[in-house]
Amino acid sequence: MITTLRGMKDILHEDSRLYEKIISVCEDVAKKYGFNLIKTPHLEQTTLFKRSVGESSDIVGKEMYQFIDKGENDVCLRPEGTAGVVRAFIENKLDKAGGIYRYFYHGSMFRYERPQKGRLREFHQFGVESFGVGSVYEDASVILLVAEIFNRLNISYTLKLNSLGDSDSMPIYRQKLLNFIDKHKDGICDDCKRRREINPIRVLDCKNEKCQEIYKNAPVMIENLSPNAKSDFDKLREILSTNGVKYEVDTKLVRGLDYYCKTAFEFVSDEIGSQSAIAGGGRYDKLVEYLGGKASYGIGFAMGIERIMEILKSKPNEQKRDGIYICALDEIGLDKIFNIATNLRKTHKVEVSFEAKKLAKHLQTADNKNAKILLCIGENELKNDEIWYKNLENKDEKTIKMQNLKDHL
Repeated sequence: MITTLRGMKDILHEDSRLYEKIISVCEDVAKKYGFNLIKTPHLEQTTLFKRSVGESSDIVGKEMYQFIDKGENDVCLRPEGTAGVVRAFIENKLDKAGGIYRYFYHGSMFRYERPQKGRLREFHQFGVESFGVGSVYEDASVILLVAEIFNRLNISYTLKLNSLGDSDSMPIYRQKLLNFIDKHKDGICDDCKRRREINPIRVLDCKNEKCQEIYKNAPVMIENLSPNAKSDFDKLREILSTNGVKYEVDTKLVRGLDYYCKTAFEFVSDEIGSQSAIAGGGRYDKLVEYLGGKASYGIGFAMGIERIMEILKSKPNEQKRDGIYICALDEIGLDKIFNIATNLRKTHKVEVSFEAKKLAKHLQTADNKNAKILLCIGENELKNDEIWYKNLENKDEKTIKMQNLKDHL
């Protein structure tokens, strides 16, 4: 028997319904905030992610599905969504056209890492990217968008917030951090020693417990912000508070690449283990220029769909009944119900049973499928041009003349 690869998973049955529900909510909220769908390829040039995600990251260093294709091109399956959207933004010359562009995306991402709960080698993300707006109000809008999605899905969260400063803040802070790392170089892990040479800010994101203990005393960016960066961070906090969004300032929260600046945020939830991240994002005003485009403001976020699914699966099933289940007691009625279903499908979700069986069996099947309405034809209904109707939600049942069926639905 051929099976799925390790870390890959089929999505079907209840999982597929949850996936559709999450994407539907995400799309609806994003559209209300003025974002439009963008679709980018699953396969990109490897250099795109090396330049955008960074050589110092574990994604590039350890986790990418990278290979040489038949045309001798160095390619990889996308490990995240932002780089492809930025590439499309530049390739379609939108950076030179000027204006404001807001996109949302969803789909498969690929990382070769150890599979665990809520983390697969092929996983799915929903995200948004906004270009052309430098105002801190856009940062707040993106954060409020994420909060609205989780509120609609009834998921509890904690918002962690930090500022990564700007070009005036970074040089002074970077040197202070380097001085601190060098004082403790004998106690930090090899990965941190490598990060120190490539991008020292990434050491703050190290998961090694010994390193984390050392970095508790490291200098923090928000104490080294330029007047402009501090003003924006204060304003962001004010906007969030005014709109009822609670947050915690986390000085160790980083997006450790040179083109990230100012706002960094992460949504975490204790509904999937101990304070696990379920969404994260930040401002990246230099990324477009870094990838060869004309300088443009940018901010976005991404969330892991599988992690959200795990949270929703742990909650009581609150799925509402939906759709019509139509059936026959005798084979002679199959043609009739098929024709009725074909007509009803123009306006309703309809499932047809092509198996003639007792009413009790049909009721059980309709209930298992979470249908709202059951329609059934037996010998008497067929003779009298009628259909038997039952609302599985409020238990109302009656026999209806066929010509009046649409009125009752």
